[in-house]
Amino acid sequence: MRIGFLGSGKMAEAILAALIRNGIVKASEVLACDVVADRRAFLKQRYRVGITDSAEKLVQSSDVIILAVKPQDLDAVLRQVAPLLQSRKLLISIAAGKTLAHLQRLVGARVRIVRVMPNLPVMVGEGMSVFCLGSRARPADRRLVSRLLGCCGRVLELPERHFDAVTALSGSGPAFFAYVMEALAAGARRAGLPASAARALSAQTMLGTARYLLETERDPSEFIQAVASPKGTTAAGLKVLYSSALQGILGRTIHAAAKRSRELSRRT
Repeated sequence: MRIGFLGSGKMAEAILAALIRNGIVKASEVLACDVVADRRAFLKQRYRVGITDSAEKLVQSSDVIILAVKPQDLDAVLRQVAPLLQSRKLLISIAAGKTLAHLQRLVGARVRIVRVMPNLPVMVGEGMSVFCLGSRARPADRRLVSRLLGCCGRVLELPERHFDAVTALSGSGPAFFAYVMEALAAGARRAGLPASAARALSAQTMLGTARYLLETERDPSEFIQAVASPKGTTAAGLKVLYSSALQGILGRTIHAAAKRSRELSRRT
C-alpha cells in the first residue's frame, strides 16, 4: 500500500511520522507533496520518504491519498487531480470545513472519500480523530482509516451531521482546555507556587484526570464526588465552581465554535 500526502503541513507530518514510527507503513511506501522546496527537503531528510512537487504524480503513485492542503487551496488542487482519481483509490480528507458533498462534487461521484476531523494532539500520539464515510466508501475503508489514525491517538466514527460539534469540542477544544489549565496555574501562582511548577502540576493533573476517566470509563460526576471529601479542600474549591457561571460559559464557548464551523462549511 502506497500512501500519498497531498500537502505536508504540521498535521500531515504528525500523521506521517506516526505511521512510520508504528510500522503501519515503510518510509519507502510514503510520498509527500509540497510546493515549498525547503519543506520537501526537510521531510526527505528526516523521514526518508519520497517527495514531489507534483500533485498529479502523487495521485498517480498512491493507493491512499491523504488530502492535507490548506482549505483555501483545496478546490483548485482537487479540480487539478480529479481526472486521475478512480474508484480504486481512497481519498482521506483532513481539510477543515469541507463537507463530503463538496468533495464529491469536485472529484466525481465514483471516488471513495472519507472525511476526518483530527486535532493537534495527534502530534504527540494523543489525538482525537473523528471520521465519516462517503457514499462510495467500503467497509474495508472504515477498517483502514481506523488503523491508520489509531496510531495517532483515539478514533471515532460519527455521522457527518455531528461534525460542527466535533470541530468545536475536539478540534478547537485543545485551546479551550489550555485556557482552563493556564487559569488554574495562575491561581496556584497567586497561592505562592513557582510559575514552572504551577504549569507542570496543572498540565499533568489535567492529563492524568483525562486518562483516568477514559481508561476507567467512570462517569465524571461520580468521579468528582469520589474526590471531594466532605468539608475538604476539593469541596471548598467546588463550592466556588458550582456558584459561578462557568458551566454556562463553557457551554456557550462550544456553541460559538460550532456555529462558526457551520458558517464556514456553508461557504464551500
